[in-house]
Amino acid sequence: MYNFVNSTLGWFHLAVAVLAMVAGAFVLATRKGTRLHKQVGYSYVGAIVLVCGSALGIYNLTGRFGVFHVTAIISFLTLACGMVPLFIKSLPRSYKGVHVWFMYYSVLGLYAAFVSELSVRIPDKPFFAMVGIATAIVFVVGTVFILKKEKVWSKHFEETQPAELNIKSRV
Repeated sequence: MYNFVNSTLGWFHLAVAVLAMVAGAFVLATRKGTRLHKQVGYSYVGAIVLVCGSALGIYNLTGRFGVFHVTAIISFLTLACGMVPLFIKSLPRSYKGVHVWFMYYSVLGLYAAFVSELSVRIPDKPFFAMVGIATAIVFVVGTVFILKKEKVWSKHFEETQPAELNIKSRV
């Protein structure tokens, strides 16, 4: 069995990942556009930046830059794509839906990484097959959920309402 955590950086990575998982789940499960949504959302953003940054400094698996470093970069780009529509005020209201899509996939990627990490700790199992299977399951289930909720987002962003996203259904 693998060591649970191998370094101080590994412990830091684990701690901010847990914080990001809690904040991400909270933001997805609660009403959008509220002050609390924004505060916890920014906590999620900060935690994910730290998760991705710390991931780039962990080389215990192969000793060199590898697939998990690439996924950390992809995760950061997903996060950035989710945040950009919030900062460009001149974008049409419909672009706020881009924020929702990318942020859901950001959180989904985080949970896929978590499930992959757990799955590779099963002794005597093929590493990359376990990562692939775990990631695929999380993304398939998450995408089905996201596609169901997309109808709510589309309807909301087509209406002429204030810029705040106050979707009343739990997402």
